[in-house]
Amino acid sequence: QGQLVESGGGLVQPGGSPRLSCEVSGFSLGVNGIGWFHQAPGKEPEGISCISTDDDSAVYAESVKGRFTISRDSAKNMVYLQMNSLKPTDTGVYFCVAGSAWPYGMDYWGKGTLVTVSS
Repeated sequence: QGQLVESGGGLVQPGGSPRLSCEVSGFSLGVNGIGWFHQAPGKEPEGISCISTDDDSAVYAESVKGRFTISRDSAKNMVYLQMNSLKPTDTGVYFCVAGSAWPYGMDYWGKGTLVTVSS
């Protein structure tokens, strides 16, 4: 069974640029995308970005387009989310996810990492 382990969260000032990491292991079949969901306090998780394991093409939600960049290092089995120009509304838990169809077919979830944007 596959595993996704996130890291890189914490307290960040508005305008900050942290990078989240996701270590991916144990997946063989049934996964052709790795992505990130954001769950703001009191809200449902929202898919914000996904990268294809076939061709590294990426998609972004409008809320993060132009500010966040997803990337993948297949040799290290890592997926990254570079976050720039953070806003207080970016506060929440960020989950690394994997699956066969974005965003509703992401069947595998990490435990999440908390990002708090505050001065």
